[in-house]
Formats: sequence, structure tokens, C-alpha cells
Amino acid sequence: MSRLPLQGLLVLEFSQYLSGPSAGLRLADLGARVIKVERPQGGDACRRLSIKDLWTDDSSLLFHTINRNKESYTADLKNPEDLVLVKKLIEKADVLTHNFRPGIMEKIGLGYPEVRKINPRIIYGAISGYGKEGPWKNRPGQDLLLQSMSGLAYTTGNAKDNPMPFGLAIADNLCGSQLVQGILSALIRRHKTGTGALIEISLLESLLDFQFELLTTYHSSGKLPKRSKVNNGHPLLHAPYGIYATADGHIAIAMVDIKQLAKAIGCNELMAYDQKVAFSLRDEIKSVLAKHLLTQPSSVWLQKMHARDLWAMEVLDWKRLTEQEAYSCLQMEQTITTSKGKSITTTRCPIRINGERLYSSKPAPQLGEHTEAINKELIKGK
Repeated sequence: MSRLPLQGLLVLEFSQYLSGPSAGLRLADLGARVIKVERPQGGDACRRLSIKDLWTDDSSLLFHTINRNKESYTADLKNPEDLVLVKKLIEKADVLTHNFRPGIMEKIGLGYPEVRKINPRIIYGAISGYGKEGPWKNRPGQDLLLQSMSGLAYTTGNAKDNPMPFGLAIADNLCGSQLVQGILSALIRRHKTGTGALIEISLLESLLDFQFELLTTYHSSGKLPKRSKVNNGHPLLHAPYGIYATADGHIAIAMVDIKQLAKAIGCNELMAYDQKVAFSLRDEIKSVLAKHLLTQPSSVWLQKMHARDLWAMEVLDWKRLTEQEAYSCLQMEQTITTSKGKSITTTRCPIRINGERLYSSKPAPQLGEHTEAINKELIKGK
């Protein structure tokens, strides 16, 4: 694509780990120039946060997956000389993001009031763990901790299971996406009015928003949602919603009429139930269904259900998923070569614009890789 929507925008990313950098990744994929401002010693802590002990060059594979398409500028924000240079970058920036604990940027002299004096048009995006007020404001804003404190860990697993977190950093990813939404809306307003904005979001608020169904139900009824005792899929939904074992694997069944399902799979015992008791007898119905589905392989059940247009799919792992034609059609993979010549296969931006997929072969930067060039271009040369 000759011109991406955000081409020409300059973003300064003071963020580390996942939430802030995930926002920067999306802005970069949409055309913005994203400069990571990192500490000279060590840089973004995510450089040393490995997943499955996988490393690429001198940084973790995780760092490379979420910081591709960016530049790295090193500055010691406690050093007055470096701070002067950073403030000159801020003069030219359109967006600034950070995910430090409340008060950290203010101590450095880079809180929103100070930055707005330097650049009144800047969009200032700040992520915190729990907001900047209240007794939790200085607690560590880590994904697993937020999933636990927000109640989200009680949505997964069966009734008798311990609280169970998602198997990914859902708070970080949601918060990063919502920060992008706020930034884009502020950029539209700035285009109309010329004024900047302070965009604030917290991991906790993102997860509370994520659970709007559950919280609205709780506020309306005064009762806590209960997970199914067997095959839980969603604490608010009736049978058969959930994942079931078959003779050779697992299948997921979504919102399906009990009678239609019973006829499709030939389960006479299930015919004794109807939709009126699909929630009140949820566990009983699911137990009957679970026992029946163990008698045949997944392909048999899916063929029968799909023939009646019932909502069911096979449960796949990543190996089997990537072997599917439906996956290949999406063309979600891209190969990136690091500055030291190592190839990484990762995902592309999921957005398409005017029918075109968005790819970027630019790798994550080495620590301070672009400092000299940025100083020459944006600070000393202007």
C-alpha cells in the first residue's frame, strides 16, 4: 500500500512489556513512525522476558513479536542532558505513550501538564494497572494479577475447578487495543479542532469492560454467575454451550436448540429435555450429551450437526489449525529477518484496507539502534 492511514505521524513509545508496546505495534502497522525511548542499560524490560526460553539475537522472541516495525532511541531520563533531547523529540511528536505506574512520568518532568506545554497538540496516552487513584494504584499491573483481581478467572473452567486464568495476556492485549481506539479518536478531534488530549486507560478497566455481560447480570440480579459443573463454556449460557470430548478429540458446541441437537446426533436420552430447562438443568443435560459424544469421532458428529446448520466446530491445536485451508486463505503469517540475519515467522496486522493486507518486514530494533540517526534527523538537524 503506497500510503498507510497513519503515515506521517510520529509516536514516542515510553512503554515496556506488552500493553503499551502492543498499542505501538498496531499504530506502526497502520503507518505511524514509532520510536521506542529506552534506557541505555537494558532497555525495555521485555527484551529479557522470554517465552518458553526462546531468544532471538540479544532479545527475547516475545520482544521481537511485539516490537517489530519500530525504532529504538536510548536516553537516560534522569540525565538532564538526555532529557533535553527527549523534550526536543516531544516537540515534533504527534503521540506519546507510556505504561509506568502513576506518578513516575510526573517525577521525571514528563507528565501530561509538562508535555502539553512543550507540545499542545500532542495526544498523550497513559496506561496504568488500576487507575491513578485509590488504594491499588501502586500495585503491580501484571496480567495474571489483573485477571485474578477482576473476577475474570471465575469465567473459565468448571464449577469445582480452582479459578483459572486465560492462557494468554488478555488484559495487556485488550488494554493496548483500547488505547489505540482512544488515540485514533483524539487524532480525529485534533484534526478538527487542533487540540491535543490526555487518553488514560487501565488494565483493570479494560477487563471490567470485557466482562460487561457478567457484571450487568450481577448488578441486575445481585447473584454471582455460576460455572457449569461439567463442560463449562460460559457461566451465563444454557446447555449445551461448551467443549466436549469425542472418541478421538474434542468439539465445541455453541447456542443450539436441545431438541434439534438430539435429533441431529441421534441421542434418544437427550430428547427428554427441551429449551425451557436448558439453563435450570444445564449440568444434567450436559452430562447426558457428554456421555453420548464419546461414542463416535469428532468428524461424525460435525458432519451430522453441520448438515442441520447447527453451531459446532472441532477444537484444534496450532499445528492442526495451521494445516487447514481456511487458515492458509487468511495469509496471516509473515517472515521477518532480524538485523543479525535470523528469520522469524510471526503474525501480520489483522486489518485489511481497501482489500489489501498489511504486512511489515521491518524487525524489532536493537537497543539504541536508531539513536544517532534520530538525533541527526529530528534534533540536531532541525
